[in-house]
Amino acid sequence: KERGPGLVSLFSGFRALGLYSNHLPHVLRYHARHREFYVTTAVGNRFHTYNVKKLGIIAVSNALPGDISCLAADRMLVFAAVGRDVYAFARNKEIVHHYSHAHASDVHLLLVLGDTLVSADHDGLLVVWDVPTQEEYLRLTFDPATFDLSALAHPSTYLNKVLLGSSQGALQLWNLKTNKLLYTFQGWSSGVTALQQSPAVDVMGVGLSSGRILLHDIRADKTLMSFSQDWGPVTTLSFRTDGPPIMAAGGPGGHMAFWDLESRRLVTQLRHAHRSAVAGATFLPSQQLLLTNGADNALKVWVFEQEGGVARLLRSRQGHSAPPTTIRHHGNAGRDILSAGQDGTLQSFSSVHERFNKSLGHGSANKKMTKKKGLKFEEILLPPITCFSSESAREGDWDGVVALHRGEAAARTWNYQRCTMGKHRLAPPADRLDNARLSNVHTTAVDITSCGNFVLIGWSSGHLDVYNLQSGIHRGHYGNPTAHVGAVRGVCVDGLNQRVFSVGADCLLRAWRFKTRSHDDPAHPPKLDSAPSMLRLHRDSGMLALALDDLTLVVIDTETGRVVRKFLGHSGKINDLTFSPDGRWLISASMDCTIRTWDLPSGCMVDCFLCETAAVSVSLSPIGDFLSSAHVDSLGIYLWSNKSIYSLVSLRPLPADYQPVTVSLPGSSPSPDLVSTVSDEEGHGESCEQLERHLVTMTSLPESRWRNLFNLDVVKRRNQPQQPPQRPAAAPYFLPTVSGLQPSFQTPEAPVNQVLSYYYHSWNIVTASYVAPLALLKSLGPSAVDLELRGLSPDLGSSPQPSSASQLLVAFLQMLEAMLEERRDFDLAQAYLALLLKLYLRPLSADPLAVATLQRLLGRLETIWAELRVSFDQSLCLLTYTKTALL
Repeated sequence: KERGPGLVSLFSGFRALGLYSNHLPHVLRYHARHREFYVTTAVGNRFHTYNVKKLGIIAVSNALPGDISCLAADRMLVFAAVGRDVYAFARNKEIVHHYSHAHASDVHLLLVLGDTLVSADHDGLLVVWDVPTQEEYLRLTFDPATFDLSALAHPSTYLNKVLLGSSQGALQLWNLKTNKLLYTFQGWSSGVTALQQSPAVDVMGVGLSSGRILLHDIRADKTLMSFSQDWGPVTTLSFRTDGPPIMAAGGPGGHMAFWDLESRRLVTQLRHAHRSAVAGATFLPSQQLLLTNGADNALKVWVFEQEGGVARLLRSRQGHSAPPTTIRHHGNAGRDILSAGQDGTLQSFSSVHERFNKSLGHGSANKKMTKKKGLKFEEILLPPITCFSSESAREGDWDGVVALHRGEAAARTWNYQRCTMGKHRLAPPADRLDNARLSNVHTTAVDITSCGNFVLIGWSSGHLDVYNLQSGIHRGHYGNPTAHVGAVRGVCVDGLNQRVFSVGADCLLRAWRFKTRSHDDPAHPPKLDSAPSMLRLHRDSGMLALALDDLTLVVIDTETGRVVRKFLGHSGKINDLTFSPDGRWLISASMDCTIRTWDLPSGCMVDCFLCETAAVSVSLSPIGDFLSSAHVDSLGIYLWSNKSIYSLVSLRPLPADYQPVTVSLPGSSPSPDLVSTVSDEEGHGESCEQLERHLVTMTSLPESRWRNLFNLDVVKRRNQPQQPPQRPAAAPYFLPTVSGLQPSFQTPEAPVNQVLSYYYHSWNIVTASYVAPLALLKSLGPSAVDLELRGLSPDLGSSPQPSSASQLLVAFLQMLEAMLEERRDFDLAQAYLALLLKLYLRPLSADPLAVATLQRLLGRLETIWAELRVSFDQSLCLLTYTKTALL
């Protein structure tokens, strides 16, 4: 069964963290009015826009139907190709043009020339579009066997000309306006991978798949210079324009080479600028800054402080270059998320702002060896982190993070505040290492105590040891000689450092005394049907959750040692578990691509949603506002907002045959669905002004608009200036004049009292209803409302034919009567009535029509107040009973 209309999903996609770039080159733009450069990078089916000054994110585009295949931009628009279609975005967010029905295969090249857009697909079709009208201007067809389009460029000062590069190595220069082939360059027997205009006119930089870099004069068809790099094809080219004649070239290994065009030699190299291929590199015009992005999910700005010197990293935005495997919230505030990825890095992402992100770096096997030359980059790096534990209690004094690396026999400590690898290497005791049988063991489980002083580490040999985090000294072990027969699969400590719980491949759950390290198993230990793969402990409630190999979840009360809950439903391996802060919910992620929420008091599943890819790790924040998840083949960390925090969610048990709904992973910008949370589940974006006609509704205006109307004169008297206004020291230098044959000075107009109020005009136009007058009063401030009501006085002549009491006063009373009849804006009507009676009590009491209207108004007020008093009395009675009765 699918979720019915009464069953509300508990979690909603909010945003993604740690996504900055992919394998597509970036696009650089300059905003003349802001006088600032902006860079655009593609991330999946969206693109991000950052300012180069601080690399702060400016905008995230709306989602496209598929992943972006290439980007281009001009001064006003950003163009993105998805499949066979091209979309144009305005203001970095909204789609304003759609170019379609032209290509039969995917578009992979884009180029903007003024008001024309050039797009090329894999079948050799090149289409020229008129940007404003979205009409095709020209079509060119190339045979991929002889001329496979691989690069596009516009030579500077060549009007309506475009230079085409092919994977066969040839170049062609076309005039798009006349549809003529101007010249064909024979090439260099190697595919063209990059084309870039140099600072010199007629000279183009050409990058080849063989690693050669050429500076070619396209007017004379002559190669001026030739360079070669050793690390494969040229992926990007850029020329420095602030003085030194430097050319930068990137390769697939993440390295950058910088060539001096005057001396025709290699100036310097930037090794490992990115962890994967350099997708794009651009020198900022007339600045010593280089902007690069790569397929390693990184965007970096480099600065050249000295001529011919090595580039220094100035600022960067980078996430994981390989999918994360483990995520955990760090600290009690719930803002920081620690993440370990397959790239071997440990990073911290903030759910508040990107400027709080941290990168703890990549662990090294020997920190001293990293400073020695002659070592390969891969030889000193540790394998990826498989599991880690963090505690913020003593992180200011010593290391607070302990990580386990794949296949490593020792655990490493990390320091969160210094963002570096720690100084301790927690290895097994020496006598255990001397044993040949135990020489190939590796770490499998870890947990840090709540005080931050000790860490427990489990091994594949079944040993369980405790270490002191401050000194890194081994303090003992559990079991004689091992805690389990087989690998330790999980370990945890309670909040008071009294008991330790461990599970192993021997299908046993063992309890130990923390200090004495002796057995503390209950009299009737729980029997597990299968070996547990992991365990999670909620330290406040003492509930222990175990994920078994038979795809079942077991919850055990650590006080009694009994199984209190058992959950079935997953059809794939359970990857991770997390508790809610109050211990009421248990959230599990499985390889069946579902994330399920189990309610422990009722023993039922209350929420389940299906993701596009399986979640490998989940973590609920300590305050319960966001659920974080990491997924297979995804570089980002995805936040899911807990709807029960900001709206009323009625959770009901889901049936056993419930079919979850597939939910798309959230994008990099906050979901617009979370802006309005009232009745979002029913499809209403705005709250209605009145729920029912028989209900009394208060006004939605702020209290500052009506609360002090009755005492406005007292407020004005209290806020009046202490000193009288002073006369200006001198007259203005230029006095205003009146144009004419004889110029004369302009005399200030004498103030004229407002005889007819705005309320009179509004009421005189719309005599059948009081919608317009009431809307006028709602839009005014307290002083303006007081002035309008004073303008209703018969002495000021606001009525064309004044009687003993003005017709406007009676009309105003009738408007208040209509408000009470509709039971809307009840408190606002009371404020208006109080001010009106304060100003015009005597004129109203002398007019029979006004007295009759006031009597009807009094009757309606008494009726409404009697109903409200009954409701108030019932509520107060029930509240008093619940506070005093013994339940």
